[in-house]
Amino acid sequence: MAGVIGIGGVFFKSPDPAVTCDSYARVLGIEFGEWGGTVFLPATAAAQPGAATVFAPFAADTQYFAPSAEPFMINLMVDDLDAVLVRCREHGVELLGAILDEANGKFAHVLDCDGRKVELWEPRPMAPA
Repeated sequence: MAGVIGIGGVFFKSPDPAVTCDSYARVLGIEFGEWGGTVFLPATAAAQPGAATVFAPFAADTQYFAPSAEPFMINLMVDDLDAVLVRCREHGVELLGAILDEANGKFAHVLDCDGRKVELWEPRPMAPA
């Protein structure tokens, strides 16, 4: 059967891709290749219980992406939200609102250097069905 099996990548415009890569590297610890991107291997996420990739359109009038004016938000899975937020603060990136502790994990929101909202998600193992 022909069908979609996952997200193959997230690609977005930036006023200065080198600056954006540097910021994501310093603030979030993402290692970028010389070609300007990184590859998150499925096995890495699979080692984090509860991890998954979500694909979900939001209503055009959603305020969930605010204060960013972008029509999308990036959600990045992390293995230790508290430690990532310490790293963010060390680089002058402040938490937007409170940390959310929900059934599927903990969430925090920050703005990247280009003003995009980034949702940081520490997955929680899913309850057996």
